[in-house]
Amino acid sequence: MNVAVVNSATVTDFVNDTTNFDNFVNESFAMVDTNGDGNLSRDEIRGGFGTFMPLGSYSQSQEEVNSVLELIFTRFDEDHNDLLDLNEFKSLMTEIMNAVARGIGGSPIIVALEKDSLLMKAVQRELATQSYPS
Repeated sequence: MNVAVVNSATVTDFVNDTTNFDNFVNESFAMVDTNGDGNLSRDEIRGGFGTFMPLGSYSQSQEEVNSVLELIFTRFDEDHNDLLDLNEFKSLMTEIMNAVARGIGGSPIIVALEKDSLLMKAVQRELATQSYPS
């Protein structure tokens, strides 16, 4: 667990940095795509999404998780094949990150972050692009 100071710009700048964000999305997709078929099933998202988003962890019931999965597939499964491909997954990740940015707002907040979480990737990108006076 790490502690960082973030604001909405930390997140939106990460999403707008297409090289870094696309790399993150590709790595995340590959982690969750356990059978390697290039698509994400509901079971794969249920099992792997928690590595960087707390879906189904903590106190969420199976009904709540199933409800979230239904919303994800209704909104992002554009070809209605009950699978998310890489582009659909990227749309999902973009939407999640933009919602996080809106929730944080412009004032800095202190957060505790998991090593591979979405916000940690945004913080790492921000730190890598900052220049410090000599």
